[in-house]
Amino acid sequence: MSTYAYLGPAGTFTEAALQKITTETDELIPYANVTAALNAVRLNEAEFALVPIENSVEGVVARTLDELASGDPLVITGEVTLPVTFALMTKLETVAINSIATHPHGESQCRTYIAKNYPNAEIITTSSTAAAAEALTRGEFDAAIAAPGNAARYGLKIVADNIGDNEGAVTRFVLVSKPGSHPAPTGHDRTSLAAFIGIDHAGALLEVLTEFAVRGVNLTFIQSRPTGRELGHYHFIIDAEGHIDEARVGDALTGLRRICEDVRFLGSYPRADKMAPTTPKNMNDETFSESRKWLNEVRHGRAI
Repeated sequence: MSTYAYLGPAGTFTEAALQKITTETDELIPYANVTAALNAVRLNEAEFALVPIENSVEGVVARTLDELASGDPLVITGEVTLPVTFALMTKLETVAINSIATHPHGESQCRTYIAKNYPNAEIITTSSTAAAAEALTRGEFDAAIAAPGNAARYGLKIVADNIGDNEGAVTRFVLVSKPGSHPAPTGHDRTSLAAFIGIDHAGALLEVLTEFAVRGVNLTFIQSRPTGRELGHYHFIIDAEGHIDEARVGDALTGLRRICEDVRFLGSYPRADKMAPTTPKNMNDETFSESRKWLNEVRHGRAI
């Protein structure tokens, strides 16, 4: 049995994603926000935490990125993707809808529906869509936007289902633990890290990208975030194809550490979509090994 912290309360998309990778014997513990869920791992209240990191419509979950880049180190050991759909729900009695509660990502993915049907409604932000549904039962506002399953869970009435602007919306979640041994390479992996540049200067981003490009390592994600130290100081959150145990990826990280003030390794783990890296033929591990062998022979006078 393992213990898992997650963004709660019960009924969140995070819980639904977590149920895809856990068993009935595992303990699932809801926390009020991403920070609390990750701190549960840091404080040994849970072995793992599952938190959202990216949505195909709204983009990154900034709080998750910032938490992983700061504080006591944590590493990503896996990821889960989940299609997300939204419903507008009220308490069972009919009411005029003048206030709607939901998570900011829920609101942003249902803007067209809200603007068309409730243009004057006040939008109230909650820590999760399930928290909005839960609070609705206490009559704190008129309606909530949440996953459809919350209606049955909390005894609510669905006014309109599938109200998202994009029917193909998907959210990516990451499974996080304390640093230790990382998962073995699978051939369809992702490596995540936070790169802290020193003093900002012309070409700083190009220098970072070059370390990956010259080694044929494709980046699937890059996002700049403020360090919080002072205005104008940023770091980059980077997702790269491949695994740290692969020669080309390890070589890229070595080069990156050389030019950056600091690099925080955030994990190498299997991709949920099982896509293999787009590696050029002259940039695979075999060519790196052959090149090192040639250099060693040249250094020892056995080749020219």
